[in-house]
Amino acid sequence: MSRLRTVTRRLPLTSTLVVAVFVLSLWSRALWSPLRGQPLRDSATYGLPALHQGSWWTVLTGAFFAVEPQQYVPILLGLMIFGGFTEWRLGTLRCAVALLSCHVVAVVGAAVLLEVTRDHGYEWTTALSLVRDAGPSAGFLGAAAAASVTLTPPWRGRVRTLLVAYVVLFVIHMGALADLEHVLAVGFGLLLGPFLVGRAPSLTFRHLTRRDFRLLASGFFLVAAAEVLLRPFTTADGPFAVTMTPEARAEQLTQTDIVLGVVQAVLWLWLARSLYKGRRWAWRWAVGLLVVVIVIQILNLGYMVVVGERGLLAAGWELLGNALGLSVCLVGRHAFRNPSVRRARRTSGSLVAPADDDQRSRATRLLREEGTVNRLAWMTTWPENRWFAPPSMHGYVAYRVHAGVALGLCDPVGSSEEERSELLGEFANAVHGQGLVPCLFTVTAETSRHARAQGWHSLQVAEEAWIELPTLDFVGKSWQDVRTAMNQAAKLGIRFRIGPLADMPRGIQMQVKAISSEWVEDKGLPEMGFTLGGVDEALDRSVRVGLAIDGDSTVHGITSWMPFHASGGGDPAGWTLDVMRRLPRGFRYSMEFLIASACVTFKEEGCPVVSLSGAPLARTSPPAGEESLDRGTLDSFLDRLGASLEPYYGFRSLQAFKSKFQPRYEPLYLVFPDEAALPRIGLALSRAYLPDAGMRDFVTLARSSRG
Repeated sequence: MSRLRTVTRRLPLTSTLVVAVFVLSLWSRALWSPLRGQPLRDSATYGLPALHQGSWWTVLTGAFFAVEPQQYVPILLGLMIFGGFTEWRLGTLRCAVALLSCHVVAVVGAAVLLEVTRDHGYEWTTALSLVRDAGPSAGFLGAAAAASVTLTPPWRGRVRTLLVAYVVLFVIHMGALADLEHVLAVGFGLLLGPFLVGRAPSLTFRHLTRRDFRLLASGFFLVAAAEVLLRPFTTADGPFAVTMTPEARAEQLTQTDIVLGVVQAVLWLWLARSLYKGRRWAWRWAVGLLVVVIVIQILNLGYMVVVGERGLLAAGWELLGNALGLSVCLVGRHAFRNPSVRRARRTSGSLVAPADDDQRSRATRLLREEGTVNRLAWMTTWPENRWFAPPSMHGYVAYRVHAGVALGLCDPVGSSEEERSELLGEFANAVHGQGLVPCLFTVTAETSRHARAQGWHSLQVAEEAWIELPTLDFVGKSWQDVRTAMNQAAKLGIRFRIGPLADMPRGIQMQVKAISSEWVEDKGLPEMGFTLGGVDEALDRSVRVGLAIDGDSTVHGITSWMPFHASGGGDPAGWTLDVMRRLPRGFRYSMEFLIASACVTFKEEGCPVVSLSGAPLARTSPPAGEESLDRGTLDSFLDRLGASLEPYYGFRSLQAFKSKFQPRYEPLYLVFPDEAALPRIGLALSRAYLPDAGMRDFVTLARSSRG
């Protein structure tokens, strides 16, 4: 009930209209008895006959009724979905303007059009001029088209495409009075929308990208599949053909026709999906099929002209539609160059092919030589990664492939900011070229800026905490916890030791592995990966491991520090915290002692900065000046995933713990080209962080999320 009250307060107009239509359907008995057989019909239905009788008010009163009882289901659902969407995006007042104006323009416009074209030998308009209609469907469809102006690309274009495809498809194949009104309403709504938000309609067109051509070609076959499925239920051939009665249609239709139609629709849907992925074989099949169909249609059209057969207009319309589809495929042929997944796996240049040690060695060498702006970049050398490294460029992008997403890790590594920007563009083109979705995770403001300049979107997903070492002194009340840890360690005889773990005694290594294993087992979930290293990563000789060891050589805590090579390369310009593990029954202040001792050591060595890394899924609001768009899908996913993982991994607690060291913070971002891919990116992130998780682990997370 609380949710219902919230919806009612948020959408008062939509709620009122839904209740009004339902109550009037009960009062008039139209909910179970057709309106045509009731005395109320002349006052509750609109159309050209009503206007001829002088019943102009029916334009308004007819919006609250339905001609047939079964029509109340789509009417009430449409009011709730499309009306609610419009009121949510535009507000109550502008929603009322959109609903009323679109409904009136559609009803009056259809009547005027039928008045002008009837009785001139055009059977479709002549038949419709005698029909009465009722319902608010034209109003809420047109209003939804108007509200689409508030959406951001690409959703704005996709919503409009779906609305236009729906109304055009139905007016062609169904041809009812309501379908004609829907076309007029949606067309008027698209023109009205910009004025409702205070700007003039834009008549500029941008150049079509590879993705646009894929969407157009795929959409063509989706519409073709919908046409095949609609054909058995069509009672009229619409404005481009000869009107047929339901009895005539039933006589022509056989069970075999229905089965063949379903098979054809499935084939068209399969072809549409493959074209969307840019498959070359699908493009060849599409072009071949369209050429064959067009040749047959041209021959059939010539035959109809010679023998004088009716239906010439319908045949011409189908020929025009197929010609447009073929034109899209031919003009956009460069967008369909992707091999199949199986073939891509056999190709040496495939982005989904496993990497080898030589590629990893080259990436490590490039990172040392060129450096980067991202202090977390050493994780791009981890063996689970793949590396995109164009031969013509002296740099790379590290990534992993999950759920059809090429999940880039950190900023591109390159010798200059210009080259890093070019690497981002080359990586995106290569990923799109193999039918994958590109994105980069935990990048700095530089790459976020480059991505947005290339038309991508940016979303803050974490914060990196870092410390300036030259001014570090542990003086003041805010450092009390750190000083206590240092003093307690001295009293207990716990000393700090740092160096490559691989060079330490085997007994020390065994203790480190045992502590890490116990830590993982205690979580009840698999060890996380992606941006979080473990003991295997700590065994890298370039990584320094800090240990808290007592007089009996017992290890109480572990930290690992990855080197940070600044832009320009050379020796490490600083160190980045990665692994943090503590002996469960060991020294209570191990982490404070280890981080403080490491900072002192690095300061004495002359390092200017230490990074405490970023806590995954622990985010604050984006800083001022950054992009602020509606990212509801992924925002919700990240928040829920972070809340689910908090009892097991404590990322948000870790973020609070790091504040003891008075760090500065820099935002880290996820950059991606298309909002529609956010659900898939969310799935890819979950698989990247928990690659070894099974169904039982995800059930555990789901239960903790509900809790």
